[in-house]
Amino acid sequence: MSAPALGGEEQRRDRESEMTSNSWNAVRAAFLAGATALAAPAAWAAETAGTAATQDQGALRVCASTVEAPYSMKDAKGFENKIAIAVAEAMGRKAEFVWFDKAAIYLVRDGLDKKLCDVVLGVDTGDERVLSTKPYFRTGYVYVTRPDEGEMGTNWQAIEKPQFTKFAMRFQTPAELMIKQAGKYEDTLSYQLSLVNFQDKRNKYTQVAADKLVSEVASGEADIAIAFASDVARYVKESSKPLNVTMIDDDFTLSDGTKVPLHYDQAMGVRKDDKELAAALDAAIEKAQPQIDQVLRDEGVPLLKQSS
Repeated sequence: MSAPALGGEEQRRDRESEMTSNSWNAVRAAFLAGATALAAPAAWAAETAGTAATQDQGALRVCASTVEAPYSMKDAKGFENKIAIAVAEAMGRKAEFVWFDKAAIYLVRDGLDKKLCDVVLGVDTGDERVLSTKPYFRTGYVYVTRPDEGEMGTNWQAIEKPQFTKFAMRFQTPAELMIKQAGKYEDTLSYQLSLVNFQDKRNKYTQVAADKLVSEVASGEADIAIAFASDVARYVKESSKPLNVTMIDDDFTLSDGTKVPLHYDQAMGVRKDDKELAAALDAAIEKAQPQIDQVLRDEGVPLLKQSS
């Protein structure tokens, strides 16, 4: 679910020096751990009577967020909801969504680890919190621009062009690091905070809505958006104004030489001791790959060749 979309918020924001001295994977792990520590437990609700004592043993219990569009939505019309249904069918099972009214970054701690559900979609391959399956798609960070901006180019240095001063991005992502590296972060910070109504992020997870990244560019408020492709593909496709999407090369390094990946394999995650389910999901992903690919094509997600 987003690498990209990729999670304590202010802890990582205030640790730029630490970010430049550690690997990006370690930084991502620290973000997830910090976000988990900050989050207060929230009530969860299963759509189909999902308690450990009463659940249908033939069901695949999927941890799902009601507030993580376009990935997961209460009406099960998120594209990850559709992928979960296809994979469950390939296993000869039915997808049973266990719903949480919280961001997807909390699903492992509050759902999977507590055994309220058994699989989380949209984790990075190798996510240390889970046992990850084989990947089911790969994509990366993109530029979203208006046609009048002209050709972007595909490397990260394209944002250094002088006409780009207002950037729409999500907090604590490679996009933010790119803008800092280009020396444009302070100029766009006030605008960026306006996208979340200047909410205080110290005690809660705050993130820019994916559809807003696109609408800000379409309206001309932002010069450019930098986002994980699957975050914004649906909204680019639905935009009433034409927009260009350019995949960024996986060539971004910080000033100290630390490589920050811009392309990611997306997998499913289960509890680390649930090797049997992981193996069954691997087989089902392979079987359902044509249906998965069709869901992603319908969504408009630009796909890259999977690395594993």
